[in-house]
Amino acid sequence: MIKHIETVQEFNALYNKGRVFVDFFATWCGPCKMLSPVVEAVDASGKVTNTLILKVDVDRLPAIAAQFGIQSIPTLILFEEGKIVRHSLGYMNQNQLLNFLK
Repeated sequence: MIKHIETVQEFNALYNKGRVFVDFFATWCGPCKMLSPVVEAVDASGKVTNTLILKVDVDRLPAIAAQFGIQSIPTLILFEEGKIVRHSLGYMNQNQLLNFLK
């Protein structure tokens, strides 16, 4: 299930527990709009298990974007126990995203 983050406190309570994939995006961003259905398809596929998917709107929550030095969107980060294990910038197709999440 994809969780849209509403507050900094909510993000801080979730990103450091287990395996967490975060999609940093903005509503006006073209590549972000293209990526959103890909993330939804990967989530719906059932091929990614034990991974919480979070979406963070960098315009609504700039403090989180600043915390991780997000300067370009979409930025995708995979955390394990709060530590960054993978980081990518830009659009990915479904196969690329599945490989990123392996």
